[in-house]
Amino acid sequence: MRIGKAGIGFMLLSGVALGALQGTARAQSAAPPDTDGVLQEIVVTAQKRAENLQDVPVAITALTAETLEKTGVRDVQDLPALTPGLQIKTSDASANPKVFIRGVGLNDFNANAAGAVGIYMDGVFVASPLAQLGQFFDLERVEVLKGPQGTLYGRNTTGGAINITSRQPTFDTTSDGSLEYGRFNSVKAEAGVGGAIVPGKLAVRLAGVYERDDGDTYNRYYNDYVNAVNRWGGRASLLFTPSDDLSVTVQFHGGQNRGDSRYFQSRPLIPQDPSVAGPDGLCAAGAYASGLCTDALGYADTDNNPYAGAYNVKGQDKVDTWGASVNVRWDLGKATLYSITGFDSAERNDLEDTDASPNNLLTSTYKATQHDVSQELRVEAPLGDRLRAVAGAYFLHDYLNTASQYDILRDLRPLFITDDNPTGFSLENNVATVGYPYTQISDSYAVFGQVDYQLTDMVTLTGGLRYSQDDKDFRYRSTVEQVVDVLNYAASKSFDSVSGRASIQVKPTDDVMLYASYNRGYKSGGFFGGYTRDPADLAPYADETLDAYEVGAKTELWNKRLRLNAAGFYYDYSNLQVFQIVTRDGVPTQTFNNAANARLYGVDADVTLVPLKGLEISLGGEYLNSEYQNYVSEGETLSGNRLPSAPRWTLSGLVSYDQPLDGAGGKDAGTLNASVNVSYRSLVYFASHNLTRLSQSGYWLGDARLGWTAPNGTISVGLWVRNLFDQTYIMDINNLDSFGLDSISMGSPRRFGGYLSWHF
Repeated sequence: MRIGKAGIGFMLLSGVALGALQGTARAQSAAPPDTDGVLQEIVVTAQKRAENLQDVPVAITALTAETLEKTGVRDVQDLPALTPGLQIKTSDASANPKVFIRGVGLNDFNANAAGAVGIYMDGVFVASPLAQLGQFFDLERVEVLKGPQGTLYGRNTTGGAINITSRQPTFDTTSDGSLEYGRFNSVKAEAGVGGAIVPGKLAVRLAGVYERDDGDTYNRYYNDYVNAVNRWGGRASLLFTPSDDLSVTVQFHGGQNRGDSRYFQSRPLIPQDPSVAGPDGLCAAGAYASGLCTDALGYADTDNNPYAGAYNVKGQDKVDTWGASVNVRWDLGKATLYSITGFDSAERNDLEDTDASPNNLLTSTYKATQHDVSQELRVEAPLGDRLRAVAGAYFLHDYLNTASQYDILRDLRPLFITDDNPTGFSLENNVATVGYPYTQISDSYAVFGQVDYQLTDMVTLTGGLRYSQDDKDFRYRSTVEQVVDVLNYAASKSFDSVSGRASIQVKPTDDVMLYASYNRGYKSGGFFGGYTRDPADLAPYADETLDAYEVGAKTELWNKRLRLNAAGFYYDYSNLQVFQIVTRDGVPTQTFNNAANARLYGVDADVTLVPLKGLEISLGGEYLNSEYQNYVSEGETLSGNRLPSAPRWTLSGLVSYDQPLDGAGGKDAGTLNASVNVSYRSLVYFASHNLTRLSQSGYWLGDARLGWTAPNGTISVGLWVRNLFDQTYIMDINNLDSFGLDSISMGSPRRFGGYLSWHF
């Protein structure tokens, strides 16, 4: 096992700090406090202030640190198992998550693609898709906000927002962490320590994570395993409170990935015998592993094993991230001023065996460097007894430079070698290395405000507006063999939009809240950042907008033993920004355009029940209907099709039970902890054409944990299993039919192991 110098330094620092703090560490139970079997209040910051979840007129799934721990959530991609309506997929090992909430998201994997769901880390918008996966450790809570957040979280959030909050520095000495070991020699070590440097004035928290495994997919070509993991992340936070009115939190964070790139499964599509051809001329569904279908270079994967392949390229996804933030809260008496300053930097170099074969059909290299600087200023103030207001301004500067390329049909180069062409490339036959380096500089500005007016003791009205402007400068080249320019394109354009919200909130009792809301979200227009030889593909696309209508109820019943929250929604979606892979001149070609309109509607509900002390049952579900309207792509009408990554049904359930144990003489012998969570996703399409070949039928997933917690609550040990039923399922599919294959990203097989965790 190898750890980089920075990782070794972090582990040594954490170990020294842990040892120094052990002597004065306070006991802190990992389990919720004993409250005689009632539900705990969950505090969220969905409206940029701390509020009870039940008082916020927004559909939210809130996951506390205890829930994340008892369910074994490891990263952002595990959240859908606990959040109906949330879909997260990636074709990359450690970057570019594709996030969808209620069917609203974006499939594009290119570096300048702005997703429809905003990801926020400790209040800072993480603009770079290269940096959105690296800081998921030592967490206090995660909030998934459903629907457009057009006022307070207005930056490109037509789908919603994911707020991730880390454990903050305190003046109490604390230590939290866990160690895991499991199948595929997987190791995960996570730790956080903190306490006072100057009591009452200066506190610190250091946290980090290291994760590795050998990979879950067998490579027949080199007789080893791939899809290996090797990454670390670290964070240092300082809290400075020079007075009771002022607090400043400074954070530094970084991380590194040196694991494998994503290795796919190759599904051959070219029939070598008419008997295995389907109605579309491609290989029939039952013949993929027959050996009678191949890719464009004659390869067929016939073992029918979704976790094995023959890969001749040793791919690695190298990602380096680092950043800092300064979060200031200043109580001015009649108002409170907030300042959030963020900086993120990320570099990526990913070599990928895209064709998933022993031949050189298609190899991809993705290189990108991105720097982001952001500043938010916000003022909150009560304006009388019944009126509360918040106003602010936001700025983001984003610099992106890429140098990605595709090596196409390299094995055919000997056919085209001549004295004048010793390398054998032939662009007209698509035998070439093609690149698409570009630079994009974006400056985003926004001003926003929201007021809450308590009309009566039961009724509160809310209104908010946000004006946003995005200025983008784009410089693009399309190259061959890295030296010949086929296309040069340069353009600048400004995009602006007005978004906002209006809602009414009614509280007939302290335990029941009803609301109705209208939200408009927007996602800025821009320039396509994929490979093309046609300058028309690079023309700027327009903003997309989403008008969302929602009614909901949040209730706590049965003496706070039952929590029932439900919402119904209707979305009017205009100028959708849609990414597709189509075939042009025999080559898979990426396209990005505005796809007219869509309509989505549905209902979701969450139920949490504590029938007796120690037992908690949570159930959640969503029904979603989605449909394109007036959509024509490459001359083909797609109106009436369902949106990709928009399953009709998503369900989740969690049962956890804590049973106190009696030892000899009636002494406390600790607590037995058990939890099981299951989730279901119905049929989902991976592309707008709604092809059965490019879909995944419905499936169930389950995870379980069984452990023991010491009497003082400081130490827990136990066993865990993920994908309990060993379900084989597809996470994503790239349609490469012009190369004679589909590139399939598989979900992880069953994993199991043991854990040790502590809270001091």
